[in-house]
Amino acid sequence: MRLLSAFPLLSLVAPAISIPYEQYILTPKTRTLQPVSVHSSNGSVSDPESLLGSSGSSVFEGVSATAYDFGINIAGVVMLTVGGVCGENQTIGVTFSESSFWVSNKSSDATADAGKDETLWFQIDGPGQYTAPKEKQRGGFRYMTLVHNTTGSVEVTAAEVYYTPMPHWEEEELGNYTGYFHCDDELLNRIWYAGAYTNEMCTISPSTGNALVHLGNITSAISDAVNVTWYYNYTISNGTSVLVDGAKRDRLVWAGDMAIAVPGVVVSTNDVVSIENSINSLFAIQNTTTGQLPYAGRPFFSILSFTYHLYTLIGVADHYLYTGDITYLQSLWPKWKLGLNFSLSFIDSTGLANVTSAADWLRFGMGGHNIEANSILYNTINQGIALATALNDTGSISNWSTIAGTIKTAANALLWDEGLGMYTDNETTILTPQDGNSWAVVANITQNSSQIDSISSRLVSRWTPYGAPAPEAGATVSPFISGFELQAHMLASNASAALALMRLQWGFMLDDPRMTNSTFIEGYSTTGELHYAPYKNDARISHAHGWATGPTSSLTFYVAGIQLLTAGGATWRIAPEMGDLKEVDAGFSTKVGFFSAKTSVSDTGLEMEFETPEGTTGEVHVPSMGCAGSLEMLEESGKVAAVVMEVKDTAAPVVVAGLQGGTWKVTFACAA
Repeated sequence: MRLLSAFPLLSLVAPAISIPYEQYILTPKTRTLQPVSVHSSNGSVSDPESLLGSSGSSVFEGVSATAYDFGINIAGVVMLTVGGVCGENQTIGVTFSESSFWVSNKSSDATADAGKDETLWFQIDGPGQYTAPKEKQRGGFRYMTLVHNTTGSVEVTAAEVYYTPMPHWEEEELGNYTGYFHCDDELLNRIWYAGAYTNEMCTISPSTGNALVHLGNITSAISDAVNVTWYYNYTISNGTSVLVDGAKRDRLVWAGDMAIAVPGVVVSTNDVVSIENSINSLFAIQNTTTGQLPYAGRPFFSILSFTYHLYTLIGVADHYLYTGDITYLQSLWPKWKLGLNFSLSFIDSTGLANVTSAADWLRFGMGGHNIEANSILYNTINQGIALATALNDTGSISNWSTIAGTIKTAANALLWDEGLGMYTDNETTILTPQDGNSWAVVANITQNSSQIDSISSRLVSRWTPYGAPAPEAGATVSPFISGFELQAHMLASNASAALALMRLQWGFMLDDPRMTNSTFIEGYSTTGELHYAPYKNDARISHAHGWATGPTSSLTFYVAGIQLLTAGGATWRIAPEMGDLKEVDAGFSTKVGFFSAKTSVSDTGLEMEFETPEGTTGEVHVPSMGCAGSLEMLEESGKVAAVVMEVKDTAAPVVVAGLQGGTWKVTFACAA
């Protein structure tokens, strides 16, 4: 890991300069954690508050329990220190919950399809420290309840947790981000950092994946299952760290989730090694004959998902964009092409892929000439063209370009409904899905700006008080798909809508008292209930899910406007879209170097400062101020001549291209 200064990168050992805006970082500064407050207590428990430190004395006598609150969602191994025991066969049980809704002295929230998870029991033989086995660490919890249910008593002198996320970081590296974000809206600042922390919580040791011991056995049809067994002891990838979907569950590699999580990781911690381990684990089980990639990594069922197959291919393209590591790309390229050819085989006489698999992100009704699937396919083909160009493997480019053009034409002919102003899910329905319409904009399968504007405005028109609905999944708010909706609004130059949705939906997820107030939930009901339509077991919902972290990258890439156009940022664009914000400051690093942009606007003008690595080139889009005025750009080192121009009153940004990497200052003053 490396530390951001202002702004060369320094050693993490005894850093001389603090990380920008580090007060927002939620990562614990130590791996040994104690609770910060008592949530509730019942029965005979003496001085439960004493366990808020590393040394206390709380006696649990008879049937009694105390629920402790760590203040934020955490994960790790429980360590209890016992000072004294009275009576034989004494035990202390521990239950866990991410949400206050499931705090219980009888069971934990759920990692399985149904029921509640078992209590973790410690057999107390006498004074000493009792540590949970590695396979019984808990992947996500804010609340930990200590339970005593026999006659006699046990004195507990410490109740601690060894924090296990980001296992490849040394303790002194915890919270040392390579990226930052700040603006004049405190809620948005907190949302950015909660997204970054959520992705940290979802970065685990590969040997602690969910063993899925009840996969296919205990299902949502068995709703009264109790004391369900759970084990975190399945090795899901090589290496020392891996990015998974959720901290509590599934703790598996899912490529779809990574499409949102990976950009958020890049702009906050740049934890590339964990990303690579996840991608590699999926390609390791690719069907070498057909090219089919898995729905999810081991030990999940072998199921075809048309979209998640494509998301794995997208993961490779994203990795190359964010790192510029052509050697890594080359190592996977034959498998990548085999995977794309598998997807292309589903295209029928209509020019669209005919989806025959039901598996997707838990939406309903996947199949046929689906707009989401075809938009993702169109996007993947175009990424393939860019990758092939980088590798000088041009043999397939002409064919791929033709196929992509056919998909775009067919999708607009068959699935665009002018009256609805959106794409329908397929040609047999009037359902206008959130996923397909958002992805159509992101993938640029739209044919003109009026379509993009129409999709953006119609998505906004159906928001509930709790966020953006995904009608393709019932009465559901999907933070995953809403992450793509954010991008769609930004691409529609509708920054105000994107910011409003962040405040509405992610503000609710961050501040509702049933949430962890630190990490983002997998999904919930359009009514705000903690019910996710694809599940019958509400306790199963993950409250730390990387696919819910869309604002973290959108705030950096679109609002602050730092965009990598080619591998690693060799070419770039600085194009802030600030909506109603007055100040935005962001930065992050890639292998190419450090990128930052700070923009301040007022009624009289604008000031920008941005930095890009030496040897790179790019362009700046100066936001329109709605007035005529004078624009001046100065490169700090003086190596590049100043740019001065008079700007007429225009609604469009002023674009200055052909800029060299360096530190630039931009001033725009409205004419008097």
